[in-house]
Amino acid sequence: MVKKALPVIVIMSIIYSVMLISACSKDTGISVDTQPVIEGYLIPGHPISVKVYEQKGTADTATYGPLISGLRLQVSDGANIRTLTETAKGTYTHADDNFLIAGKTYKLSFTYNELAVSASTLMPQKPNGYTATRTTINLPYTTGMGGGNPVTGTDDSVAVTFKWNNTDSLYHVLTFINDESDPAKANLISNRPVNFTQNVRQADHYDMYYRSFNYLGTYRAILYRVNKEYTDILTTNTSTTSQKLTNPPTNVVNGFGIFTAMRPDTITLHLTQY
Repeated sequence: MVKKALPVIVIMSIIYSVMLISACSKDTGISVDTQPVIEGYLIPGHPISVKVYEQKGTADTATYGPLISGLRLQVSDGANIRTLTETAKGTYTHADDNFLIAGKTYKLSFTYNELAVSASTLMPQKPNGYTATRTTINLPYTTGMGGGNPVTGTDDSVAVTFKWNNTDSLYHVLTFINDESDPAKANLISNRPVNFTQNVRQADHYDMYYRSFNYLGTYRAILYRVNKEYTDILTTNTSTTSQKLTNPPTNVVNGFGIFTAMRPDTITLHLTQY
């Protein structure tokens, strides 16, 4: 079964698709190509895990730059410090069930190329009042293959509405994870990914249409309460053309990427087909 619960696939494709040029930062005078790229997420109940990459060259076709080994990463909550262990090349982790607490600000810090790299994030509260109008969803059949015919039934109707309390207009994303080892397609003309993320921004509900679900089986509909730095990357319109090389949003000082905290709540859906 697929158990990965982090909605990071879209995020990291945005971060690493940007071709960063070797130039001097206007704000700091520091050479941009000497700065690392960070991928770090804090979720209570999960080990702290931070990956550190070199930047990609403009001609590099790899998805990621090389991972950076041999660093000393620390995470502080203002009163306590945890030193992360390099458990794989460029991957630094620490497991502590009592360290990540809602309402606290966490700061990542380390030195790379003689630069003091840092990032801070606030651990949000868990989503409150998360419900779904149904948990078993019968999907309509398609009437053809190869895109020749439209989908029949109630494809353009709302399949399920998710609701949660959000009087303070906090940021949320919905991630859908299929737990089947080989999920069957519901839509024979679909080539969409099995797992996907919806940026619901600052809403307090979200309508999912029948056409949004393309595979059968058990799905986890995970609502994450996230911080602005996360949605800033989701909503970036950064250009990756050679005419306009622009750095993506980041909350990392002397670096790029993201270090952020989030809190999930989960509803299990059962996708069938009549």
